[in-house]
Amino acid sequence: MSFVKVCPVDKIPAEGAIAVEVDDTPVALVRRDDTVYAVSDLCSHAEVSLSEGEVYDTTIECWLHGSCFDLRTGRPVNPPATQPIATYRVKVEDGFVYVSPDSEG
Repeated sequence: MSFVKVCPVDKIPAEGAIAVEVDDTPVALVRRDDTVYAVSDLCSHAEVSLSEGEVYDTTIECWLHGSCFDLRTGRPVNPPATQPIATYRVKVEDGFVYVSPDSEG
């Protein structure tokens, strides 16, 4: 499995998300304590940037219609979204975040 070096881990805000590109794919990175999550940056309901929304525990909220997605599985936890978003494998080494361009789900 290949990984792409994306950014320093400290570039990801402690309370929020950032948008990055991994092999031309828009990805939202979220840091919760010592864990970094990588999910599709596009809401499956309205195709707007999820990284512009709020992060609550292990969910990210779409700012347009309020759908929340589980950062671990990509599954929506409330409507109006009914389809999951892609999740990506992440590793952190020497202070940098690496993301696999192959989605897990």
